[in-house]
Amino acid sequence: MSGGLVALLDDVAVLARAAAASVDDIGAAAARASAKAAGVVVDDTAVTPQYVRGLAAARELPIVRRIALGSLRNKLLVLLPAVLLLSQFLPFLLTPILMLGGAYLCFEGAEKIWHKLRGQGHAHDGAGDGELPDEDTIVSGAVRTDFILSAEIMVISLNEVADEPFVTRAVVLAVVAVAITVLVYGVVGLIVKMDDIGLRLAQLPRAGVAALGRGLVKAMPRLLTVLTVVGTAAMLWVGGHILLVGADELGLHAPYEVVHHVEEAAHEAAGALGGVVGWLVNTLASAVLGLVVGAVVALVVGLVLRRRGAGAH
Repeated sequence: MSGGLVALLDDVAVLARAAAASVDDIGAAAARASAKAAGVVVDDTAVTPQYVRGLAAARELPIVRRIALGSLRNKLLVLLPAVLLLSQFLPFLLTPILMLGGAYLCFEGAEKIWHKLRGQGHAHDGAGDGELPDEDTIVSGAVRTDFILSAEIMVISLNEVADEPFVTRAVVLAVVAVAITVLVYGVVGLIVKMDDIGLRLAQLPRAGVAALGRGLVKAMPRLLTVLTVVGTAAMLWVGGHILLVGADELGLHAPYEVVHHVEEAAHEAAGALGGVVGWLVNTLASAVLGLVVGAVVALVVGLVLRRRGAGAH
């Protein structure tokens, strides 16, 4: 009896060690996948604050919370099962679908630039003078854009664990989805409430803390303006890069090879700063491609809408 109990305890210990090793492996894989997706995470963080710019302070965090929940639903309920099933049964469809998302990002970025050049301001500024923007419209627009960025994050993460078993892939992607969503929207929440934090600090009796608070309040409008510019540029960069890499994977190698050769030449010419300069060249080329594609898509969409409008009269 005692021998059987000892054997049972040994089996439990072996299972526990195996489970612990599995958890460690999943944690390491999730960290590796998250690191590969870091560039898109930065873009996501830069894009989101523009959606709450100009809103009443009391509405900022509720809207960020709704966008975060929409992002989590995107990742866990739509993208996770879709990416897993496609990778298991129809892997050849992942690249074309991702390229469609990249074209949409390019369109969004080009449209924002066009609105800015025409003096129309933000996409959600058309609510009328003194009228608050419609919250549902803001959230749906932000969640649509987040969907494309989230798809990029999930596909990049999948590529890092493509050789793992199906269940491990699913767990790793779920961990990445939750961790990245919490990180991105936690940072976004801090950014949009930084001016309120500054006001509270400015009211404290200590001179140094009060000065810091006043500095935060003065800096926030400029920071949000910078983030708006960075967010628009990020849409073009990420969208263009998706199209560049996707075209190469589908057999259209020339655009990617040209950019790659220019990047390598810049890397060699820059010496110690070669890595940074090469990355900047690749980023600029992707953004230019994104702007061109986005402008073409915006032109086509505009023509279609005008034709529909003319046909309705």
